[in-house]
Amino acid sequence: MYKILYIFFFALVVSNCSFEKVVKHHGVPFLEKKQKKLIINQSTSNDVRKILGSPSTRSKFDNDVWIYIERKQTQSGLKNLGQMKIYKNDILVLEIDNYGTLKKKNFYNMEDMNKIKIIDETTEASFARNSFIYDFMSSMRQKINDPLGVRAKKRKEISQR
Repeated sequence: MYKILYIFFFALVVSNCSFEKVVKHHGVPFLEKKQKKLIINQSTSNDVRKILGSPSTRSKFDNDVWIYIERKQTQSGLKNLGQMKIYKNDILVLEIDNYGTLKKKNFYNMEDMNKIKIIDETTEASFARNSFIYDFMSSMRQKINDPLGVRAKKRKEISQR
């Protein structure tokens, strides 16, 4: 009787478990394939919307810049306790002129982003302790902390004793 119960329990657990990794998808699916359909100086903003949909991000400078993102995450192995790991991260940057024509197209994948170097240098404050800005800011801080000058009067009284 117990053997049948164990077999039933084991079959129930195995049938409900999936060995496929869970994939979380964010953004435009198949961005790399879809971006190949866009032709510079020929595709319009309507064509871009029809193929890719609305952009993830838009900015307006001299030309419109539309940014599309595709990101896929999956759970890593047991050694990392199932934390999410990015295995696909693609970005498409499109520049569209005032007439609605595609002028520039840049596609970045994870290898391209890993090649980008980030400078670790830091900038230092450009004012010295004896500068006008430092004196002005310290006097403003003093006025904020003691608007009526009560502390300064107490210091004078103590120093006169």
